[in-house]
Amino acid sequence: MERIDHYAEYRAKLRTPEEAVKVIKSGDWVDYMTNVTMPVLLDKALAKRRDELTDVKIRGNLIFGPIEAVECDPKREHFIYNSWHCSSYERKLCDRGLCNFIPMVFHNVVPYYRHFLTVNVAMMCVTPMDRHGYFNLSSGTGVAKGILEKADIVILEVNENLPWIYGGFDECIHISDVDYVVEGPHDPLPGFPYTEPTSEDMAIAELIIPYIKDGATIQLGIGSMPNAVGSLIARSDIKDLGMHTELLSDAYLELHRAGKLTNRKKKLHRDKGVAGITIGSQDLYGWVDRNPGVVAMPLEYVNAPEVIGQHDDMISISSGISVDLFGQVCAESAGLRHISGTGGQLDFLVGASMSKGGKAFICMSSTFKDRGGRRHSRIVPYFMGDIVTDPRSQAYHVVTEYGCVNLVGRTTWERSEMLISIAHPDFREDLIREAELMKIWRPSNKKP
Repeated sequence: MERIDHYAEYRAKLRTPEEAVKVIKSGDWVDYMTNVTMPVLLDKALAKRRDELTDVKIRGNLIFGPIEAVECDPKREHFIYNSWHCSSYERKLCDRGLCNFIPMVFHNVVPYYRHFLTVNVAMMCVTPMDRHGYFNLSSGTGVAKGILEKADIVILEVNENLPWIYGGFDECIHISDVDYVVEGPHDPLPGFPYTEPTSEDMAIAELIIPYIKDGATIQLGIGSMPNAVGSLIARSDIKDLGMHTELLSDAYLELHRAGKLTNRKKKLHRDKGVAGITIGSQDLYGWVDRNPGVVAMPLEYVNAPEVIGQHDDMISISSGISVDLFGQVCAESAGLRHISGTGGQLDFLVGASMSKGGKAFICMSSTFKDRGGRRHSRIVPYFMGDIVTDPRSQAYHVVTEYGCVNLVGRTTWERSEMLISIAHPDFREDLIREAELMKIWRPSNKKP
């Protein structure tokens, strides 16, 4: 049998970053993918072409930065950057007027590309090619394959530091489907900074723990709240947990090390922890590298509510920014200031509600302080410019350090009473007065 020489095809497609980005033209749509799969060498090469190009539109999400094509063009005359979900770096770009948000729910992102969007050039970092001619899409598996398939031109940047993450499907791309490959030295993968839980985070986590049964499957977001929940579960008597999550973070590694994360009770993908995107520490990247117990799959599948709902006792734990007395949840803006994005919060809220024994929790501290040091309530009468992430029709458990309430099936007057009961005591009387004006406070309601 004739042996196919994949390495010969690889060598024929090998270019310098500067040579590869010559295919990009003014007016093109270019995709940078997500997190640590951002093509840093290609980005630097593209930035050098600034004065040759205009109106090059770039998409990405959860990118740590810096993005040279953005930083080199503060007037946005050449490059227009857009994000599906903002990291802290991209949030700062939004504050500077250098990034625009693309509204979405994560399980629909690839279908958006497939049916409606143009991709002239897709560029991303991948693992080195294996002997069969495949590159692993690593921590970008959640969205990458569908975007690469839609692109007119595919350029891969080999990053020797990326973990090879096994998958169910669409976790690899073959050299035959690639137009150009670039190589070059890369810095170690940036570690996502660990956010220490606050006392409020720990109080909220303690309220959630009683709802989690042995054998439950859990979804944890990223940040101090999931870290707090993961830490408490690791020290609890809960056992045989499963993982089905959009974002795999260090909280799961802590659960694994504590012997709590076994995946053996899952009805779907038993013995496998399922994720779409992986972001965390060097230890986390080492854990997922060629680990048969962890698989990456497209978010089109991972985040599909009908898939999430197939897990019994599905527990979804996400963070919110604010909630109004109708039960609408904002998790992506502070007033008109953009913070993050919808992500998969609504996907998992709906999916958990479809699960036998499933529960979804939106967690937030009862108050926050603005830059001037003034304290504000996160529970507000109604929104004034805040983006609604979860509609009131999909409201479930809302948790602050003062309690946990379940809004499912509740009337407007019941919701106002329940939400005010978990607001900070200093704001409850004002909220009651507002609820009365809004005609959602019953005279016989119990005053918290």
